[in-house]
Amino acid sequence: MKIPGGKRGWYVIATAMVCVAFTLTLSAQVETKTTTTAGHPTVVSSVERGEVMAVSGNDLIVRMADGSMRNYENVPDSARVTVDGKKLGIRDLKPGMKLQRTITTTSTPMTVTTVQTVKGKVWFINPPSSIILTMEDNKNQQFKIPEGQKFNVDGKMVDAFEVRKGMIVSATKVVQVPSVSVSKSKTVRGEAAPTPAAEPQPLPPADQPILVADGEETPVPAEAAITPEPTAPAAAPEAGSSSMTWLIGLLVLLALVGVIWWIVSRQKSSNP
Repeated sequence: MKIPGGKRGWYVIATAMVCVAFTLTLSAQVETKTTTTAGHPTVVSSVERGEVMAVSGNDLIVRMADGSMRNYENVPDSARVTVDGKKLGIRDLKPGMKLQRTITTTSTPMTVTTVQTVKGKVWFINPPSSIILTMEDNKNQQFKIPEGQKFNVDGKMVDAFEVRKGMIVSATKVVQVPSVSVSKSKTVRGEAAPTPAAEPQPLPPADQPILVADGEETPVPAEAAITPEPTAPAAAPEAGSSSMTWLIGLLVLLALVGVIWWIVSRQKSSNP
């Protein structure tokens, strides 16, 4: 059949629309369910420490704990640092502040399971490659048979070689795709820069008065009389020292008596 050139384009478009509609109808015959299962998450934390060296607008220079210098450009105004319980922005930071950033990375394994189920009457089968099923809307759809695919025929699982034309079969395809969901959270804490010690004030000159008297003089109360403390009695002489004193006194006395007796004897002898 010859189609005029002017109508050929419309014919191609109409044919394409019919094919698309047919494909959508057939695809609707396959039931698809997708579920996602999360596994046990793994949490890893890392800590970075540094000291603020300079702040210029939204640019920040930090000296890290290992001595390296880092330049953080265009820090957003929404970024916050907790210093002594206060939330500070980039423009509130001062040189000398100590910063500590904690990065927590949570990795959660995910398994996406897609289950496709199709049911229909066998119109044609070419084992083990393909099968054509008549769907519920009485339209045929061709499917490729995956390797190892089983068909449910009246509750019995059979392979493609046991399927015959006219059988009511259902087949299920399960596809599992593993993936990992990664999330990160950052918290920054800091310490205020140490306050420099106050310099000692110089002493006033010697001739400058330090205190100025205000009001009349008040007499100072007399001091309480001092009671002399009792002196301890002298220690008694020892027994040996006392005996020696008496012995010396006795010898002196005897010597004196002897001298007197000698003088008296001489006087008697000189006077007959």
